[in-house]
Amino acid sequence: MSVAGQFLAGVLLVSGAATVWAAPALPAPQEFYFDSDAAAAPITVVQGEGEDLVAQLLKHRERGRKGLEATAQLASVAIAQGRAELGDKLYREALAEAPVQSALGRSVRWNYGWDLLRQGQALAALEQWQAAASTLRSNPGWVPPSYALALWRAGQQQEAVKWYAAAVRTEPGQWRDSSHYAQLLPQWRDDERATLGEVQQAWAAAPPAWP
Repeated sequence: MSVAGQFLAGVLLVSGAATVWAAPALPAPQEFYFDSDAAAAPITVVQGEGEDLVAQLLKHRERGRKGLEATAQLASVAIAQGRAELGDKLYREALAEAPVQSALGRSVRWNYGWDLLRQGQALAALEQWQAAASTLRSNPGWVPPSYALALWRAGQQQEAVKWYAAAVRTEPGQWRDSSHYAQLLPQWRDDERATLGEVQQAWAAAPPAWP
């Protein structure tokens, strides 16, 4: 077994119980979400793929200056490889070392949210995203469409439409229809943009009043 394989197997042996998720208490949507958020970006310490990528991330994790970031990227790689339990444990390790008040802590939670969503855990994704957004005094622009996506997939269509409406109020020329999704949401997958398109159609059919 490779060094990377030995490490990954060892993490599973020494880790504790799996995380149990509950539906988060979300705030009411605000009127506008104009602000940028540098923490809402993929954590990428090393470019690459496969065994070589894992090996490089392990080196950074053990003795690099970006050990925490390497752990978070390693968690995402594990999930992408179908090792959800391992990814969850690595993310929990990163969360324990990255306070939510820090930019890195928010970035870890933002990234974890996306990996959870892509495992079909929409409410768990919302919990991580809400933790990341709750420490900000600003209203970041990523919140309305991301919350709308997760809520729709969680079966909370009415709430999803309310959050989508916040995106439309903020930038009506961008969100009133789905024609700009590829430019607005370049990191989203096709199925995620398609889901948001369903939210947009529901919004268009019955736009909620504000407030």
